[in-house]
Amino acid sequence: MRLIRWVVAAVVFAVGVSAAAPPSSRAAPGVFRVGVFRFVDSSRTIRLPDGRRVARSLETVVRYPSTGGAHPLVVFAHGFALTPARYAGLLEAWAAAGYVVAAPVFPLTSASAPGGPNEADLVNQPRDVSFVITSLLAMNKRSTSVLGGEIDPARIAVAGQSDGGVTALAVAYDSRYRDRRLRAAVVLSGARLPGMGPFPRRGPPLFAAQGTADPLNSPATTATFFALAARPKFLLWLLGASHLPPYTDEQPQLGIVERATIAFFDHYLKGGPLAAVERAGQDRGLTRLTAAP
Repeated sequence: MRLIRWVVAAVVFAVGVSAAAPPSSRAAPGVFRVGVFRFVDSSRTIRLPDGRRVARSLETVVRYPSTGGAHPLVVFAHGFALTPARYAGLLEAWAAAGYVVAAPVFPLTSASAPGGPNEADLVNQPRDVSFVITSLLAMNKRSTSVLGGEIDPARIAVAGQSDGGVTALAVAYDSRYRDRRLRAAVVLSGARLPGMGPFPRRGPPLFAAQGTADPLNSPATTATFFALAARPKFLLWLLGASHLPPYTDEQPQLGIVERATIAFFDHYLKGGPLAAVERAGQDRGLTRLTAAP
């Protein structure tokens, strides 16, 4: 295994942000704090528009419960030409439900990428997710860190939407990038990376969501990878929904996604009831849930 050297620059703010879950989530009210950290992977580089190469840097917004103790970690991957800020409602709902939620800004596919977003860099993002996990766990070990002791290293999940869903699927199941520390995966309107082989026989539990009227990610794409994945797995069909709005601001779809993903995380990372996952994913006329626990 290659040794990865890393540097962390941290700016911590809003320690004590009062952020109860939005009413749409129906999650138990919670309060979380927010920190922004810059993780620099000096073992990998990106090329700037002027031709210079610089170390691969990942600014990461971390929302973490204000209550002490070790919490499960969810790392979220944003979609192409976006930033994690677009998904703030969903990420806040997860944090308010008792999860440490880390959302990196990918250096070359985000809306703020130098020279504009470049989708060709997508192949590098699964390793970015693993690097963020490694960096957070290193901070978690230091008692002097604001994240010291906040993360339970045995309870880690990945999530992502669109190209971020491609990233999440790869880091959870693709043998070229798979991170075996993951205990659950949420893939929102995602797909397989080209060249991905078979799913592992014993991969982490999968929760997929897909709009049936998605013009960018074909519903057949999600149906195909879901059929190939091993159990346990769940597929939430959002009837008549498009590509991005159900995960950002469209109601009642966003509230349904919040409740269903929290129930999924609660079951596989906290030992919550399985029945809650199926209940949360059933809303007559709005959803159809395929469950294979």
